[in-house]
Amino acid sequence: MRGPGLRGAAGLLALLLAMTLAGCTDSGGEGEGGQTIGLLLPSRAVPRWEKSDKPLIEKRVKELCPDCTLVYANAENDAASQRQQMNSMITRGVSALILDVVDPKALRSSVRAAQREGVPVVAYDRLAEGPISGFVSFDGAQVGRQQGQALLRGMGGRADGGGVVMVNGDPSSPNAAWYEGGARSALQGEVRILKSYNTIGWRTENAHDHMSAAISALGPNRIDGVLAANDSIAAGVISALKSARVSPLPPVTGQDADLDALQRIVKGEQYMTVYKPFRLETEAAAAMAVALARGNDIDALVTAQVDSPTTEDVPAVLLDSIAVTRETIGRTVVRDGVYTIDQICTPKLRPACDRAGLTR
Repeated sequence: MRGPGLRGAAGLLALLLAMTLAGCTDSGGEGEGGQTIGLLLPSRAVPRWEKSDKPLIEKRVKELCPDCTLVYANAENDAASQRQQMNSMITRGVSALILDVVDPKALRSSVRAAQREGVPVVAYDRLAEGPISGFVSFDGAQVGRQQGQALLRGMGGRADGGGVVMVNGDPSSPNAAWYEGGARSALQGEVRILKSYNTIGWRTENAHDHMSAAISALGPNRIDGVLAANDSIAAGVISALKSARVSPLPPVTGQDADLDALQRIVKGEQYMTVYKPFRLETEAAAAMAVALARGNDIDALVTAQVDSPTTEDVPAVLLDSIAVTRETIGRTVVRDGVYTIDQICTPKLRPACDRAGLTR
């Protein structure tokens, strides 16, 4: 991956202004108004796709293009289903596609089919292979580094040579290796990686099985920290630790700022998560797709270039993520309106929320 992500509020403001201008630009030709944009998301195993990304993309497409129609499909983490869904959208004549790919290699032929039919493809969150027209995501190496750095802080004195278990994402996702590489860069030379697992489907139950296996192989006292790639994986890790009666729990990382993860952080079960302001990602993808559907260029929108295994110099937007711990929930996800204090702080959690400074 090449090129810097967005840095600072000024850069974000400039990008959002460019998105709005590009979205309102009229191609003046046959593509004016009435375009159909396809949205293909990978699964329901990770809550963010249905709860955040889909409604935010729908909303922004309508704002930028009131005459546009958005068609949607969820692959349920099955590459064959996603290939069928994408081919169906191409056949029905969509003007552009936003693709969060389940398996880049498996979908490569469909991306090529889209190009043959003149349908531009915006790779969303995960870098697809084949002739894509643009890519929008968060800087995965930064996400991994934030997890690794936070884990070291959470481990305290045990970070000096302590033992860590890594429970990584699905190896079919290009982001999984991106996150893992960033995390290892932070952990290298500081701790010992005792076990490392890949979690098929990013599924909680698979993560539970991995952590149970690690506890059986290592014993609970040798595990000083757990690098969990996202919040669904963290849920499985913590469930396994609690089932094995590990106390106190070692620090566990996460990603996506899921509501249940924030509640685990408040309770002291999960140490941190990585908050990715999804609104910025969804707005960038919607703006790129609308511009491409209208036949406009996207030069004003991009901030970087990336290389995929098949394509060089893909125009890209790489956004910054934010590490969140109990002390910073209020000034990150609550401040940004992702969740309210009342949503996070159930009656049972009220005392813990008070201690964390999460008060109305």
